[in-house]
Amino acid sequence: MLKPDEAFQREIAFLSGAQSNFEAAKGKAFRGKFWRTSFHDEEDRLRAALARHGRPDRAALKSLPSNRRVVLRGFDRSFLFWRRPTGVAVASVLAPLEHFASGSTAEAPPVSLGELADHVRRLVGEARIPHVLGVYSPTGFAPEVRNTGLEIPNVTLVLIEPDGSGGSRVFAPSGKVEPWVLSIFDPEGARQKIERAKRAVEQASADLLMGSLSLEQVVERTGLPAPVVRTALEEVARTDPELKLARKDGTFLLYRGAAKMPGEKSSVGMIERIRQLFSREGDDQKKINLLSERRAALTQRRDRIYDDIAKLEKKEDELMEQGKAANSALVRRRVAAQVAQLRHDISRVNTSLGMLNQQINIISTDIHNLTLLQQGQIAKLPDSQELTEHAVAAEEMLETLKADADLVSSLETGLSEVVMSQEEQDILAEFEEAASSRAGSRAGTPPQQAAQQTPQREAPAPARREQVRPARQASTPERDVEAGQESPPPLPPEARKTRDPEAT
Repeated sequence: MLKPDEAFQREIAFLSGAQSNFEAAKGKAFRGKFWRTSFHDEEDRLRAALARHGRPDRAALKSLPSNRRVVLRGFDRSFLFWRRPTGVAVASVLAPLEHFASGSTAEAPPVSLGELADHVRRLVGEARIPHVLGVYSPTGFAPEVRNTGLEIPNVTLVLIEPDGSGGSRVFAPSGKVEPWVLSIFDPEGARQKIERAKRAVEQASADLLMGSLSLEQVVERTGLPAPVVRTALEEVARTDPELKLARKDGTFLLYRGAAKMPGEKSSVGMIERIRQLFSREGDDQKKINLLSERRAALTQRRDRIYDDIAKLEKKEDELMEQGKAANSALVRRRVAAQVAQLRHDISRVNTSLGMLNQQINIISTDIHNLTLLQQGQIAKLPDSQELTEHAVAAEEMLETLKADADLVSSLETGLSEVVMSQEEQDILAEFEEAASSRAGSRAGTPPQQAAQQTPQREAPAPARREQVRPARQASTPERDVEAGQESPPPLPPEARKTRDPEAT
């Protein structure tokens, strides 16, 4: 179903393409020396339709088609200051505004013959001036418009509608129009058509994996001329080194072959050609290309057989219905014989189809094996000796890195112990004791109790001091014992604390 915004986009695309073609046709296809371009639309009519349906919305007004048109008028000089009109070219859009304004979710109707005739009469001004009209309908035209020629004196009418494949179908109801007139109102340029054909090839990339894509298939899917599709296939084959384009049985086939190996020479000398000619070992790339070409031809034949089987099955169904509806025994007997013969033909065709599938399977397997060999040659993997040497070197590197990391870790640990001296540790302990006493006073502890608790908190400081200086105190008792003297008792904490200020 065509949405309103899609119809709006189609309207803009058609007018932009037609305006560009008008500029290129000035003085060539259109006669004249002076030109005047004007733009018109039916926005007032669309606004009134929106108001009738209760949708006075500016956003909706800007997103709906409004039957815009571009008018180009040509003039020649007449006498000194007068200008004589030479012709009028109009590119117009005709869409069902009432349907889009109502906001209906149903399918938009095509343009009827009566609507087209009224629209053309409104566009034609002076009947004596030649008019070339191109009317585009984003919803298409009714069958009556294609079958009935709308002929107006001194007016050349061209109709444009979507073709369902992303392009446009350009035709003349009368059938008496020059090709250059049709090309002027074709919103899709030559380059855009080629790009659309290339997109169709990309969408059919699955068919290229195990088969091929013919020129006729792309023409049927896109509705483009065969020369345009052929140009697109040639460009695709040039851009992708694995795709090959070959002519088989009167048509062009696009298939996937072997990729060009890195460092391969595009041109081969005469000596190398002679060497390859008498060599028993063939070139893997050439083998892959040849097998891929054979597989492409076989897949095309298989697809044609599939189509033939579908036609035979359809004919069988028709004969069965004919036999069931027949009242005469002779007719039923004749139809029964036809159906039996048709089923034998289908069986034989299926046998041929099975043989083709087996051949395609064998060729695909051979292509797969050759591709693996080619990929192995491209990789150029190291041998076992090189792999062993590289593994030993990597292991030695890891061990050296681990030893360096352990050394750095030990240096950082020793450095952290040396950074703070003993005096700084004692001062830090005093700071912590003062901070703990302030915290106790703020919590509501009486001063006497805090004073009684203070000596208990000062006790760990000498212990830490003794742990920090184990070397001096450990050597003194041993010398005293050897000299036969007793070691003096340790000083109390108060006496030791009186000596501390001397150090500070």
